[in-house]
Amino acid sequence: MPTRRPGRALDELRPVEVTPGFHKLSEGSALYRAGGTLVLATASVDESVPEFLVGRGKGWVTAEYQMHPRSNPKRREPRDGRDRPLGGRAREIQRLVGRALRAAIDLERLGERTVAIDCDVLEADGGTRTASVTAGFIALALALDKIRLAGKLARPVLRDQVAAVSVGHVDGEFALDLAYAEDSIARVDLNVVATGRGGIVEIQGTAEGEAVPRAEIDKMIDLALRGVADLVALQTRVLAGAGVDLAKLSV
Repeated sequence: MPTRRPGRALDELRPVEVTPGFHKLSEGSALYRAGGTLVLATASVDESVPEFLVGRGKGWVTAEYQMHPRSNPKRREPRDGRDRPLGGRAREIQRLVGRALRAAIDLERLGERTVAIDCDVLEADGGTRTASVTAGFIALALALDKIRLAGKLARPVLRDQVAAVSVGHVDGEFALDLAYAEDSIARVDLNVVATGRGGIVEIQGTAEGEAVPRAEIDKMIDLALRGVADLVALQTRVLAGAGVDLAKLSV
């Protein structure tokens, strides 16, 4: 199989490094590096819910996403929410992360509490949204285990693990987990969010210039699901190393 720099196979993830519990003040956190992309995900638990859920016996999982001003390797960018409003891209990504992580949770079992996932991109080299989803799940599971141990979680709440990865059609080949240099020239760029059991949560995809045959999309999704399976296995190892038994959180 052809390789891409620095010697990575087309069906291989970028090297991933995770530091669980990196942020000491939040209920759960993960510093997550995938190649040149670095994301800090934190999970904060609030014993209340948005107004539209009050009295319904259900919880909520929401997310926010921001680029650090120097996540761009070439120059500093103004911070969203200060000199400029939150951009459309950031809003779209944080909604994606929220939807993805709500798919992991039985909100009725969560009870009337909110878990807020904050994803701060410290360094960006492609795949920031997929890294945010994957890191966000680790932070979420750590937070849930903390409140379980504190006796605040009456029942298991996890439906399944959730992770995400990109796949692209680059130079006539299908490539997994694109870095920016690959993403910027890809004929097709696909982001896939899926569960540990292989269920699809969300697919985001765009073809540049020419429509894509269905058969090619199917192959790209298959490749992405193999990548998600590897990321789910990594999540499990990281959480086990942090003392979290996912079976005790799972429905």
